[in-house]
Amino acid sequence: TWETEVGGSLEPRSLSFKHTHIDKPDCSGPPMDISNKASGEIKIAYTYSVSFKEDDKIRWASRWDYILESMPHTHIQWFSIMNSLVIVLFLSGMVAMIMLRTLHKDIARYNQMDSTEDAQEEFGWKLVHGDIFRPPRKGMLLSVFLGSGTQILIMTFVTLFFACLGFLSPANRGALMTCAVVLWVLLGTPAGYVAARFYKSFGGEKWKTNVLLTSFLCPGIVFADFFIMNLILWGEGSSAAIPFGTLVAILALWFCISVPLTFIGAYFGFKKNAIEHPVRTNQIPRQIPEQSFYTKPLPGIVMGGILPFGCIFIQLFFILNSIWSHQMYYMFGFLFLVFIILVITCSEATILLCYFHLCAEDYHWQWRSFLTSGFTAVYFLIYAIHYFFSKLQITGTASTILYFGYTMIMVLIFFLFTGTIGFFACFWFVTKIYSVVKVD
Repeated sequence: TWETEVGGSLEPRSLSFKHTHIDKPDCSGPPMDISNKASGEIKIAYTYSVSFKEDDKIRWASRWDYILESMPHTHIQWFSIMNSLVIVLFLSGMVAMIMLRTLHKDIARYNQMDSTEDAQEEFGWKLVHGDIFRPPRKGMLLSVFLGSGTQILIMTFVTLFFACLGFLSPANRGALMTCAVVLWVLLGTPAGYVAARFYKSFGGEKWKTNVLLTSFLCPGIVFADFFIMNLILWGEGSSAAIPFGTLVAILALWFCISVPLTFIGAYFGFKKNAIEHPVRTNQIPRQIPEQSFYTKPLPGIVMGGILPFGCIFIQLFFILNSIWSHQMYYMFGFLFLVFIILVITCSEATILLCYFHLCAEDYHWQWRSFLTSGFTAVYFLIYAIHYFFSKLQITGTASTILYFGYTMIMVLIFFLFTGTIGFFACFWFVTKIYSVVKVD
């Protein structure tokens, strides 16, 4: 079977029909003009012509480029990309300066301390080496979030990669969502594995509770929200409501494929030895000194989400337009680039703040690293509220509930996604710096 892609572009023109018959129009001549002094009946003919032009040089993956070239706001996308790249370069410079200069000097100084007198003069981040890998409070919940976040992270990457290559047509709005749901279902194994691995390294032993929460907590919240929104659509008699059979099919995919795969991943995660840390944890927790305003957890978390949000807010406008204003979203290349920039920004901003907190002798980095980059989702929510009041003319109660219901699903997914990036970045950073310093 042959598949033919037909693209169309419309060129409106106003032509004069003074010297032609209405029945047999001739599309030539100067534009039609009507005098402001004209009186009586004026007949205006409307017509159109269609011409087909075959172009076999266009690659299949590039078949939507003509839309991109015809749209006026492409330059805004390039501006947002450049804006994001400037933020990334700034953060990369800061992180590189800390890594190469400050950390390098610290490690060299710490490793030269041989005598006990020198050892007593330790300061900064080396002081907390005996507490840095102390299991966090609510370790069960953190490990479940990390498992679900890993699932979402891989799903998003693969979906955007396929869309970028041209496999998902922007004309078929359901293709992207179908691909994302199928990938999410198939990625239960990484979720179970990551959750089990970290829960075991946090010293947890309730493995059954862990795997059940990983399978049902976050997906359950999303499905419950989605089901309530669907009930409202059914009540309103909307054609946008998902049929009952489709909901049953989604539940079947979740229970029959995703949950067993999560159990398999958790089995392998618990079977492996706990993650080995480069330094031993002391029996007695060290007292954390009084923190300044900037090194307290809440200000750091609030500041940490600003830069990642700054990278995505322009792209977010076009995504919200495509969802709520029925505009076609086709800029997957831009979106994939912004996705990579977001991952880098979340990682670097969290590492930067983590280093400042460690220097202030605060070793509670696990939850803080997750919440620092995860706080980007709060800015996302604030922006969605601003978009609702400034761009949309929604007045009905049901429509308002639907908007905020679907927005909360997106905010939760985005929170897990960005938080997981921040945690993994900090986990790598902390493991790296404490593995190269000599500890007696």
